[in-house]
Amino acid sequence: MAADDLTDEDAYDRLREDEYLGPIVAEVGPVSIDPAEDAFERLIVSILRQQVSMASAAATRERLFDAVEVTPAGIRAADDETLRDAGLSRQKTRYVNEIADRFAEEAWSREAFAAMEDDEVREALTDITGVGPWTADMFLLFVLGRPDVFPVGDLGVREGLKTLVDHHGENPEMTRGEMTAFAERWEPVRSYAALYLWQVEEELGERAGDVIGE
Repeated sequence: MAADDLTDEDAYDRLREDEYLGPIVAEVGPVSIDPAEDAFERLIVSILRQQVSMASAAATRERLFDAVEVTPAGIRAADDETLRDAGLSRQKTRYVNEIADRFAEEAWSREAFAAMEDDEVREALTDITGVGPWTADMFLLFVLGRPDVFPVGDLGVREGLKTLVDHHGENPEMTRGEMTAFAERWEPVRSYAALYLWQVEEELGERAGDVIGE
């Protein structure tokens, strides 16, 4: 089945049969990627979430969205002091400015990125200072809704996978390369697998072991 033809139910049916993820999928039920409509705004939010807690990122997001119009033009029109007052570090202030400049220069939009292959999107975005592989993967997942992205750079995904293999009596201390190789079993719906791995840590918590062991 072509990736573009996949539905949430297709992913659910595919992963429910998996030896490792199956019990989690059955417990949680179907999930949806639910992509954002505003590519620039969602990329800025990903920058805010880098290396901070979700609560801290949410507070900064609220202040930033109250202070400026979160568009390329709005960010470029704001002075650095305004961005810093909203809670952005000096480094992240530089990042959002560079992202705004690049979006304006390239006339990028969600539609422009939608015409690109995954690797083209990664190459374009990671050429911007402050946008690394994790941020590019979040963009592929939560802006473009690509179904087969495995964001191994995400701590929650890695921790979920470690929990999964540990409860199957296997060594959870895999390298990122080994995790990426392991996740090949979930093609062509690795994005959905990632959503379930987040559920292992964030929603199921201490219950995860009981669910996996059923």
